[in-house]
Amino acid sequence: MSDKIRAAIVGASGYTGVELMRLLAHHPHVAVTCLAAGRSAGKQIDEIYPHLRYLVNEGRLPGEVVAFDAAALAAVADVVFLALPHGEAVAASVELVARGVVVIDLSADFRLQDAGNRARWYGASDADDPGGKIAALRQQAVYGLPERFRERLKKAQLIANPGCYPTATILAAAPLLAAGLCTAATVIVDAKSGTTGAGRTPAQGGMFSEVGEGIRAYKIAGAHRHTPEIEEQLGLAAGAELAVLFTPHLVPMARGIFSCVYLTAAPGVTAASAHKALADAYAAEPFVDVLALGEVPDTSHVRGSNRAAVAVAHDVRTGQLLALGAIDNLIKGASGQAVQCMNIRFGLPEVAGLGHVALFP
Repeated sequence: MSDKIRAAIVGASGYTGVELMRLLAHHPHVAVTCLAAGRSAGKQIDEIYPHLRYLVNEGRLPGEVVAFDAAALAAVADVVFLALPHGEAVAASVELVARGVVVIDLSADFRLQDAGNRARWYGASDADDPGGKIAALRQQAVYGLPERFRERLKKAQLIANPGCYPTATILAAAPLLAAGLCTAATVIVDAKSGTTGAGRTPAQGGMFSEVGEGIRAYKIAGAHRHTPEIEEQLGLAAGAELAVLFTPHLVPMARGIFSCVYLTAAPGVTAASAHKALADAYAAEPFVDVLALGEVPDTSHVRGSNRAAVAVAHDVRTGQLLALGAIDNLIKGASGQAVQCMNIRFGLPEVAGLGHVALFP
């Protein structure tokens, strides 16, 4: 164990927490040293997730889930994954970073650069920030999308893991905006998600009988919290402020994000030139597959993997580019991307622990 990266997971009882356990337990360069949670503290992890029993028996995972204690975690971990609800990671991150621990936060607490957006969309305020510790931490935080910020991730102490909808959307559209292939200041994003995107806490809207045999939009007309995250990151890619009209839909599947982004093509842009922009951007990327012209991504082709499938089409009649992206929301959209960021940060092979082929059917 001495030559391995010591990793702890806080929020181990949720979907992203259990996915982190699955990935890290088989990672060749990582030892999982601590599992922490709030309401589940004191339980055995295989009580919560019986399918993990053999990993506990083999010593690949600790058995007991403990309460969060920053000092105790810092003593046994080089990196801590915070799989906590929004609003709960700030204080934990301050304590852990102060103790020299690398923190990878899977919540939205450090994703947004603009303070006004944080207040508007999450009700987050740093008014009670003695000594400016939170403000300083926000300045340090690196947005954890490796395909765009790999060099910064290599030295990051705090990594803000992107949201699932933003990951699929940004990977599909950012290269087209960065290449100057689009003109309009408004971007339309139509996206679909499986039910695990809502987390594990029971809710009527997530029941099988409520979700099965139907599809519905939710949090429409600028009400979804991933809107400002997409706006900020696509704006950075374009080098100008953008407005995003984001419409998410819930579909009857457990995993997956499919994003269709509508962009107004600049004069002279063709399907071939747009495809070349995608292909050039991801030529050396280990987890992004650029599909051939005429092909369309499918969530079933990336399910269970850290892969992203992206494609582009050009509607000559309307002058629109369609940028398409598909990911597994729990892996490339959350836990797998977090492991990818850890690999980069600690100088490990970027693909380590993430070589799973998609599950099909």
